[in-house]
Amino acid sequence: MRAVRYHEYGGVETLVVEQVPDPHPGPGEIRIRVAAAGVNPVDWKVRSGAVREVFPVDLPAIPGRDAVGVVDETGEGVRGVRIGDRVFGLGGVTGATAELAVLSAWAPAPTRWTDEEAAGAGLASVTAMGGLKALGPLRGRTLLVEGAAGGVGSAAVEIAVAQGATVIGTASERNHEFLTSLGAVPTTYGSGLAERLATLAPGGVDIVLDTAASGSLADLIAIVGDPARVSTIADHTNAQRLGVRLANAENDSTLLAEAGELGRRGRYTPRIERTYPIERIAEAHAYAERGHTRGKIVVRT
Repeated sequence: MRAVRYHEYGGVETLVVEQVPDPHPGPGEIRIRVAAAGVNPVDWKVRSGAVREVFPVDLPAIPGRDAVGVVDETGEGVRGVRIGDRVFGLGGVTGATAELAVLSAWAPAPTRWTDEEAAGAGLASVTAMGGLKALGPLRGRTLLVEGAAGGVGSAAVEIAVAQGATVIGTASERNHEFLTSLGAVPTTYGSGLAERLATLAPGGVDIVLDTAASGSLADLIAIVGDPARVSTIADHTNAQRLGVRLANAENDSTLLAEAGELGRRGRYTPRIERTYPIERIAEAHAYAERGHTRGKIVVRT
């Protein structure tokens, strides 16, 4: 099969498209013929070697953790999915940006989602849902999402709105119209946030989800008055120090199915900022590394 690989840790120049052996699913896994794969911050962090102590990989490695495609092979013990089914889901820390990918968690892809949208749903939805579930029931509560315009943040906004929360989202001003389209009340981040929130939410903010890891956790705790009412999916160091709930992305088929059901009902549509062909994978990674994305980046295979 054709796949993207890097043979050593480094910059985007290490990424090459080449022929590699086909992977095969193990017990409890499936293989899909990939239509599109997501590009996530973890991809370039792993590729650069920045997180090799946490996520060591065997080189050469294929970047990518989530993808959408049609099932073409199933492993031992797999039930509830058939050859030819269109699914989206997650594999290991690497392996998705290829013509064939092995998934360990998956769910049916809603027909209303394009391949690009479904490719951007896997990691973003389970990460957002993990962070939201750590905060308890959402209906009737006011939620602040710090970093609401990115891939995980935008997913969290739509999912929380669908579950009955009033959502305020922080982002740069250029993304405020985007947040409004998702159902959030937008505001800027940084200095003066507490004062802005006092105007936007006179009754107070109940809970906070941090997706930005911008160093604002102490301020976010002060806004709600209790570290147990704040969760983060990104700021591991400060979460432990301050007693904030930390949510890690998990390969959870149940969460993927919940996201897919919201998609089928038209309550969650993954937002795609840019799509690249596989031959331009270096550009996709370079754009992701610059940050400040509005939604997700995906690669067509």
